[in-house]
Amino acid sequence: MIEQEVTCIICPIGCKILVKKDNSTCEIIDGFKCKKGIEYAINEALDPHRMLTSSIIVINGKWPLVSVKSSKPVPKNKIIGVINQIKKANVKAPVTSGQKIIKNVLDLGIDIIATKSIEKL
Repeated sequence: MIEQEVTCIICPIGCKILVKKDNSTCEIIDGFKCKKGIEYAINEALDPHRMLTSSIIVINGKWPLVSVKSSKPVPKNKIIGVINQIKKANVKAPVTSGQKIIKNVLDLGIDIIATKSIEKL
């Protein structure tokens, strides 16, 4: 088993949680102050995910880019692939906040959605 230190970001305390892990199991050793920290550390050690934010080119819009985010956290090992899909994408104005720009990116069940509205020129 490998020992790993995980910094919990659930609350402002920022516990440094020590875990032992192998490919499919994880054991908490020390450092947590609450049950949420235990759950966070196990998920982070075995299957880390991140919310993704970026921007996409807008064609014929008052602004050249629209900010976007993932609808759910993206598996950490898929982030580069998702970013590559975002880099290839563009959208025609008008764009509305909450609009799905890329549906089911990389078949992950995650959409890339606009976080602001852009009017047409």
